[in-house]
Amino acid sequence: MPDYLLGLDAGNTVIKAALFDAADGRELAVVAQDGRASLPAPGHVERDLDELWANAVAVISSSIAKAGIDPAHIRAIGCAGHGNGLYALDRTGKPLIGIQSLDTRAVDLVAAWAAEGLGARTYPLCRQGPWPAQTPTLLAWVKRHRPELYGQIGTVLLCKDFVVGRLTGARVSETTDMSGCGLLSIPGRRYAAELLELFGLDDAMPMLPDLLESADIAGRVTPAVAAATGLVAGTPVVAGLFDVVASALGSGVAETGQASIIAGSWSINQVVLEQPIDQPPVFMQSSFDRSRWLAIESSATSAANLEWLVHQFMGEVAGDRFGLASELVASIEASEDTPIYHPFLYGAQQDGRARAGFYGIGGWHGRAHMLRALFEGVVFEHARHLDQLRRAGAGIASATLSGGGSRSSVWPQIFADVLELPVTVSRSRETGALGAAIAAGTGVGLFADYAAGTRTMTAPDRHYLPQPQTRPHYGARRETYTRLAELMTPVWAGMSTP
Repeated sequence: MPDYLLGLDAGNTVIKAALFDAADGRELAVVAQDGRASLPAPGHVERDLDELWANAVAVISSSIAKAGIDPAHIRAIGCAGHGNGLYALDRTGKPLIGIQSLDTRAVDLVAAWAAEGLGARTYPLCRQGPWPAQTPTLLAWVKRHRPELYGQIGTVLLCKDFVVGRLTGARVSETTDMSGCGLLSIPGRRYAAELLELFGLDDAMPMLPDLLESADIAGRVTPAVAAATGLVAGTPVVAGLFDVVASALGSGVAETGQASIIAGSWSINQVVLEQPIDQPPVFMQSSFDRSRWLAIESSATSAANLEWLVHQFMGEVAGDRFGLASELVASIEASEDTPIYHPFLYGAQQDGRARAGFYGIGGWHGRAHMLRALFEGVVFEHARHLDQLRRAGAGIASATLSGGGSRSSVWPQIFADVLELPVTVSRSRETGALGAAIAAGTGVGLFADYAAGTRTMTAPDRHYLPQPQTRPHYGARRETYTRLAELMTPVWAGMSTP
């Protein structure tokens, strides 16, 4: 009998369900549903959790129908979700608030903590300093600014934990997400009272869910969920994965020293390590499997910029607007005359007050030039993150690129040229859902471990080699990009911010 695996991938807005053949990773069906973000105040980015669950039900049922399979052959379900943000339930399990990882409401709190040197005290424990959309930072912000809401919180979850909880009724999370959001001590992989106290959350320990490993079975599909989705009651659901870990797995990265770059809503740049990094600091570290770690440099500075530009300024275009964007970029040569773009629509990792901007626009520039500037600016910020990983001692010889940016006909080559690395794009476009499915298959014994799962379920699709002749061009443009950011820092600080 065939074995299938269902992977769910819950991003900041879109949730996807993908069914895979466990024998070879072949996609049987992929269904996506876009949700709505609400912006109740400047810098606040929230979502309706009931809508999230309704969309999850819709994509699950639609994927089963689209694949035309018997759901009894689905061996297990895995779920990936965006990290950080804050998904809070009340004491009865009902949704209170869903804050996305693009939120910047806590930027002033982070600045105050930076002046107090809090990061120097949190980093040795969780390998992170405070940042605006980090889960404990947001929880501390809610405690300070919305104490009535804080008093109602019964459970603090991450995005995919909410979906897993609705599927199974379990109140659980797991180590990749909880380490990635700064709520676990590293390398101890446990909740730590001393860490919560540093964030001013000494009363929050009862809010934290039971902690599992990613491939542990969290629970089984309930009869009510089975009736709503077409799943079979009792189907195992594993605890799931931080989406950056899932995307690494789904793109074929499972061996120590391999690098994964994700050009999605966030710029994710990560490498698998045997031990976590102590110094110099990197942005965050997450568990990868039961013994290894991911060193991660990231910020909300990647393909979300293209989504914004396309939706705001290419609305009149019929058909594939993102494909047209790549065609426009390919239509012009790389040139020093092209404008410079800072991809800081949602702030920068090093400066929460940073703003996006085009620089050096002339009357002769058109849409293609602006798009090329955006493509380059996004990659320049990825390159800055990789430089930080290298300074921390991570050796990076090649990289696998996934996320929406990997689908472009030209962006992967710009990545290879700017990063000066061979870049591989994996066969599957749905690497997050595929990584979640690999974890699910591992949890029920279809694969001995993640490496076996990636060997079975993943394959490369395209390879890009850096072009040596582009090195002087991109080197000079990166210098201009960096200098402009330094010059703009005091200007950003004086602009209106949340």
